[in-house]
Amino acid sequence: MCGRYNLTLPVEALIELFEFSERPNLMPRYNIAPTQEIPVVRPKPEGGRQLTLMRWGLVPSWSKEVAKSAPMINARSETVATKPSFRTAFRDRRCLVPATGYYEWRTDPSGKQPFHITSAAGGVLAFAGIWETWRNPAEPEAPLLLSCALMTTTPTAELSAIHDRMPVILPRFQWDVWLDPATAPEDLTALLKPYTAEKLSAYPISSRVNAVRNEDADIIKPLADPAPRLI
Repeated sequence: MCGRYNLTLPVEALIELFEFSERPNLMPRYNIAPTQEIPVVRPKPEGGRQLTLMRWGLVPSWSKEVAKSAPMINARSETVATKPSFRTAFRDRRCLVPATGYYEWRTDPSGKQPFHITSAAGGVLAFAGIWETWRNPAEPEAPLLLSCALMTTTPTAELSAIHDRMPVILPRFQWDVWLDPATAPEDLTALLKPYTAEKLSAYPISSRVNAVRNEDADIIKPLADPAPRLI
């Protein structure tokens, strides 16, 4: 499961990497949580890419209401093509979710220890996502709600010591394949693999990250004792 992440790159760097034309007023975010609006990169109908804000927690188009609990923030790669809540979005509406790192909690005898997992070389991670549109059936004139979920897969052997799932992270050369609505299902499935372990770094951080209200750079500082390490 991926239930919390951060995005701290300057907007100019995101524009250069993801090649969208919008210039959004994005502030560094250190503790992005479910149901919040998050920046998402999706294809434009006329070609190219655009950056859009979407609710993190996919709402199926046929849903009668927005769930007040247990938002669908993740879609498992093993079942996304067949699960009713996700299969249409997986087929027709795929996106990239930029991040600079994400958080997972390892269960220890003394409790849960949070880890920050990020690119070993620094820079951006591109999570594979799916998105959907929804309109309140009781308010047909209401604006569409755009929402999304992050794809997850089995972890690398190294990351499995922390958690039994990890987000699907796509290298840059796979971005166009993932975003292209014409990509065949079998080619999509081939992308839903664990990211190369050598390209990631993980280290334990303070439990301050547990509280969503803590949104400062200090929460990603390594604990004083352990050093950052490749996994």
